[in-house]
Amino acid sequence: MRTGTITGDLVRWYEAARRDLPWRLDSDPYRIWVSEVMLQQTRVEAVIPYFERFMGRFPTLDSLAAADGDEVDKFWEGLGYYSRARNLHSAVREVCERYEGTVPASYDDFRSLPGVGDYTAGAVLSIAYNQPLPAVDGNVLRVIARLFAIPDDVMSQKTRKTVVGIVSGLLPVGRASAFNQALMELGALLCMPKSPHCAECPVAHHCAARQRGLQTSLPVRARKSAPKDVHLTAVLAQTADDGSILVRRRPARGLLAGLWEIPNWAAPEPNSVDLETTVLSAARSQALSNMEPLRGRRLEEMHCLGQYTHTFSHRRWIMSVYHAQVDARSHCREPYRWVDRQERTMYTFGQVFNKIFREHLAQ
Repeated sequence: MRTGTITGDLVRWYEAARRDLPWRLDSDPYRIWVSEVMLQQTRVEAVIPYFERFMGRFPTLDSLAAADGDEVDKFWEGLGYYSRARNLHSAVREVCERYEGTVPASYDDFRSLPGVGDYTAGAVLSIAYNQPLPAVDGNVLRVIARLFAIPDDVMSQKTRKTVVGIVSGLLPVGRASAFNQALMELGALLCMPKSPHCAECPVAHHCAARQRGLQTSLPVRARKSAPKDVHLTAVLAQTADDGSILVRRRPARGLLAGLWEIPNWAAPEPNSVDLETTVLSAARSQALSNMEPLRGRRLEEMHCLGQYTHTFSHRRWIMSVYHAQVDARSHCREPYRWVDRQERTMYTFGQVFNKIFREHLAQ
């Protein structure tokens, strides 16, 4: 394989075909950093409006460092994986304290910041500072696995290390920024996971997988285990007088850490959404015993809203949701709060709870 020309072919193609993305307006390392964090686990098309909204509120590293954590969560709402936002927030504060507000160009310094891994460090420093560092994400793993017909599981540490070595060897002197972005762009636009557009690929004549007819069977990925089902009961308690709802903040660690939710608890067995008296009676009893602000109260009305599912990386929530009406707000303490419609928009909820609000509460 003529590896010496892969870099030139890729960079020339990228300069002609690259997408006009908001984080490519300049080489500001802060903007590039925010975009790379957002792009983890999220498609480019989905990220753009969130990036523009986030940068509109936090246009500089200093403005993000000075922000309140709850506000950062709110402007991240909808992107999921909130630990990304919290690590970014902590990291920019550290940059302000240790590096006078300038994103460090040193790999060791930048890599030591909260939430910064090998990929993020390589991507930000190569794109913003043109440093000769590999940036290997899922797109790059797929492209290199096909170009070099790598038969091994691309998600294994051994294969990833091999790919990092290959990319390091291909990096052109003084063109690391363009080359790394070209690899990412090729994976996003042409070297697609299931249907690669080989006829349009600028490096198809270098591709070992295409030469061997393996382009649709590579890369190899080990089968993931199915997410574990977790059955939950949730109760949307609402006051009859002003329509306030009872919400609860999740623990500071773990899934959806620190976000707000409709109070819920593990169901003892797969929960039915039937409207049978026994099911409603059980949910009513559980609400009164599990939701501290409702203890000793009388639920004037209760009915089933339906069953909602939400899949995380390793588990799937199957949540039966009930609506309960009480006469007025009761005294409550953390982690519970009563909030009205206007107040609710100031809190950050997981996506499944926002969906329930959209479908069952007047906006």
